[in-house]
Amino acid sequence: MAKIGKRTTKARDGVDRDKAYSLEEAVKMVKERAKAKFDETVEVAMNLGVDPKHADQMVRGMVNLPNGTGRTLRVGVFARGAKADEAKAAGADVVGAEDLVEKVNAGTIDFDRCIATPDLMPLVGRLGKVLGPRGLMPNPKVGTVTMDVATAVRGAKGGSVEFRVESAGIVQAGVGKASFSAEKLVENIKAFADAVNKAKPTGAKGHYINRIAISSTMGPGVKVELATVVGSAPTI
Repeated sequence: MAKIGKRTTKARDGVDRDKAYSLEEAVKMVKERAKAKFDETVEVAMNLGVDPKHADQMVRGMVNLPNGTGRTLRVGVFARGAKADEAKAAGADVVGAEDLVEKVNAGTIDFDRCIATPDLMPLVGRLGKVLGPRGLMPNPKVGTVTMDVATAVRGAKGGSVEFRVESAGIVQAGVGKASFSAEKLVENIKAFADAVNKAKPTGAKGHYINRIAISSTMGPGVKVELATVVGSAPTI
């Protein structure tokens, strides 16, 4: 059995692993325990009552966090002509068409978020084996296949977060930094949870959101009372 270090033991002190705290209290506890030498990311994990193996129970989407993520993303855009110019003007880091396809296919990926115009998807589709495993494949369901590339780029740069349920029924994402004020983190977490709640698939039955927990990169998980995050409708 791995030995628990002093730092981890100290961070866990005062956290009742069987108790669910109000969102405000949980955020305060997470911030107090984020003692790493870097600005830790605050993450939220939601356990959903879905089985992603069934297509009608897949949960995915995009949400613009009101206070951003605290992280600067590199954005790549597959576009031509005027749309390529729009992407560059909006702040895209990498823009191209066939040239960018060749570059990515050769193994050079200089972006953290990928956007494409619909007309280039036949080309981008060839990169499925490269972009897919990295979670970078553009998808119209989350707004990354669009003609409005300027809005998509600004959203990615400004704090939009993509989410997708994992095989165990968990949705998780970074929703800010430990250096954010408690108020900003609470707003971001509620915005994320609301987006996941609204993305309930048609095939989901019974309880939809079962549990919510938050943590910092190096800190312990803190359970959160559902009603303080999604109001009185956690099972909608």
